Amino acid sequence: MSLLLQEGVIGGVTLKNRIVMPPMCMYHADQNGHPNAFHTLHYGSKALGGVGLIIVEATAIEPRGRISENDLGIWADEHVLSHRKLTAICHENGAKIAVQLAHAGRKCGCDSESPVAPSAIAFSTEAPYRVPSALTLEEIEGIKDSFVRAALRAKEADYDMVEVHGAHGYLLCEFLSPLSNRRTDSYGGTFENRCRLLLEVTKAVKDAINLPIIVRISAEEWMEDGWNIEDSIALSKVLKTAGVDVIHVSAGGNQAVTQTQPLFVPLYQADYAKRIRHEGSIPTIAVGLITTPAEGEALLMGQVCDFVAYGRALLRNPNLALAAAKEFYETDKIPASFRRGF
Repeated sequence: MSLLLQEGVIGGVTLKNRIVMPPMCMYHADQNGHPNAFHTLHYGSKALGGVGLIIVEATAIEPRGRISENDLGIWADEHVLSHRKLTAICHENGAKIAVQLAHAGRKCGCDSESPVAPSAIAFSTEAPYRVPSALTLEEIEGIKDSFVRAALRAKEADYDMVEVHGAHGYLLCEFLSPLSNRRTDSYGGTFENRCRLLLEVTKAVKDAINLPIIVRISAEEWMEDGWNIEDSIALSKVLKTAGVDVIHVSAGGNQAVTQTQPLFVPLYQADYAKRIRHEGSIPTIAVGLITTPAEGEALLMGQVCDFVAYGRALLRNPNLALAAAKEFYETDKIPASFRRGF
């Protein structure tokens, strides 16, 4: 039997298979952050194609947390109804659905908003990036509250779980890295202090909604003196104690120029997922140029990860899960959950 097509469980929620659609920003929302017909089709087609878990793209917890002015938002109560349309169509077609709660931090690209960050260090000297304001302790408390309120709206919109975005150089990731966090208070300096905000956000969200929690991290910055895989393994152990159910293991994104970044070859991030899974003793989602069902099957058989995320591969072929069923089973033995695709 195919491991890729076996049921998987995240925090008590059962997925019909271990295929995950990771969050990929589409920049198709209106300036108020609402999902629209594009998003319904975009995510609904992946559910119809047999994906087990869909994670909706970076969704801002406050207006200044947007990467662009066309990002999705969940910072206001009026967002709940439009998000509920996404969850409904995915549930109708057999998929579980999560939303990635995000704050862009110093990578905010909105002309109408002023970026904020742990320290007043710009992501890049190039447009649209600007020097951010260093957050005060009072403002940090406000951001934690915004994450919690966004999570409560996600639960009201019938999401099955949430993903806290701690990767790719956005706000929570900026606090983790010593290259972007030069604070001298309780949120900077030591490893424990730099991890504090992500840990507090995660705990607060978990306590507020009692749904499964995914945390996405960048396992490596690929920069001298930056965040690295050893840090990520240590962080994963802390996140596990905070009630995190699975780590979504990506890499990079906190620097505009990465001198030591590896070549983007298939499965280039998989080893990070494996190390965190085994050394951190927590389930992982592997992601990063995984393109075929056979590659995903090999990762699961090798105990590299517990779930496999297909990004661009699902953009090219929303029916990738159905293709996997055809590849791994004789037509008359395809699991019932896939039969309507044949």
